[in-house]
Amino acid sequence: MTVRVRFHGRGGQGAKTASRILGNAAFNDGYFTQDFPIYGAERRGAPVTAFTRFSREEITERGFIFSPDISAVMDDSLIADTLANPFSGLRRGGVAVVNTTKAKGSVVPGRDDVKSVCLDLTGQALKTLGKPVLSAGIAAAVARISGINKEALLTAVVDELKDIGLSAEMVQKNVGFAAAIYGELSPLELKTEELDAREELVPLAVVVSEGGIEAVTQAGNSAIRHTGNWRTFRPNIDYEKCTDCMMCYAYCPESAMAVGPDGRVKIDYDNCKGCMICMVECPLKAISQTLEGGA
Repeated sequence: MTVRVRFHGRGGQGAKTASRILGNAAFNDGYFTQDFPIYGAERRGAPVTAFTRFSREEITERGFIFSPDISAVMDDSLIADTLANPFSGLRRGGVAVVNTTKAKGSVVPGRDDVKSVCLDLTGQALKTLGKPVLSAGIAAAVARISGINKEALLTAVVDELKDIGLSAEMVQKNVGFAAAIYGELSPLELKTEELDAREELVPLAVVVSEGGIEAVTQAGNSAIRHTGNWRTFRPNIDYEKCTDCMMCYAYCPESAMAVGPDGRVKIDYDNCKGCMICMVECPLKAISQTLEGGA
């Protein structure tokens, strides 16, 4: 059986590295493997997808994974994102692995034919690593669920994180992170069936100019993206400390700082992606951060 895993995360959380760790771990455990990412907007906080396949037999499939056996979601805000759509095509009998503190029971809307595994990976990463980088943890969760050997996993964590230049201390912290998550779970039997194929076509009006260049004129053929749903951490201004020096306004790379009618800086949360540059640059430390959606 070929196990197909699709990782959904945000830029900076480590989705690509997670797919590589899992692929390397499966290879160490004697599987044939593939792993590769796909990028949209290459910015921190932007939705990112990565894929891993592994099998005891040679893999003849190529291309993106549209029907995963396991969908690994590194940020639960992606569940409500209709463009990210992390559970699209998840096979019957498959598993949804979700980084969340809120979910209980099934986290896949309208699907009672899949299993759910919910973990607070962000909380564990902050305690262990001091930053919300989840690659080792989410790879460990998928490895354990799919029955990959622990030593094969930990060797892969070391090899992959050394390869991207992490310090020996940080590599060992990630090994501890992966081992802790691996120890919390048990293997799950994967007996999956592909969903019925659905084909949705949207007719578009096309005009061909005299030069032979085609232009799509149909209204509403692309989606407005508010980058506020890219956010993992939310900046908060303490107006008792704030002196309106406008440093946050000047440094914000997304123009998500505005001046309100009262002359004070306001955060446009629809488009603030939570990069926290404003917090770093604030000379009076009047800006703090909280985990988005946290208690």
